[in-house]
Amino acid sequence: MTLRTFFGDAEHDFALTAPLIAELEAVTGVGIGGLARRLEAREFRLDDITHTIRLALVGGGTDPETAARLVANYVPARPLIAAHLLAVEIMHGLWFGTAGEGPADPDAAATLSALAGGVA
Repeated sequence: MTLRTFFGDAEHDFALTAPLIAELEAVTGVGIGGLARRLEAREFRLDDITHTIRLALVGGGTDPETAARLVANYVPARPLIAAHLLAVEIMHGLWFGTAGEGPADPDAAATLSALAGGVA
């Protein structure tokens, strides 16, 4: 469930653990399934994206202060689609696993899209 990708200034690890999922649900005001649907259907709030990225950075081993700084510096500095795609990739990793973690669902994106009502 750990995703390693470039964000901001370097490659970082992203992971959502059970305690961080609970925190994500608390700060976004929606359950993890609802948040996944909102992100996939592009019916998200900006906070859905920023909190997903921030908490996944923390779950990947970045200290909370650095994670908050990275999100504050790099999310608004780029087109919103870049942060949105990262948040969706984090959610896909949570739902379906990431490369190298065992058998992956080859239709993962289509499955999540179908769950979100067919919006891709």
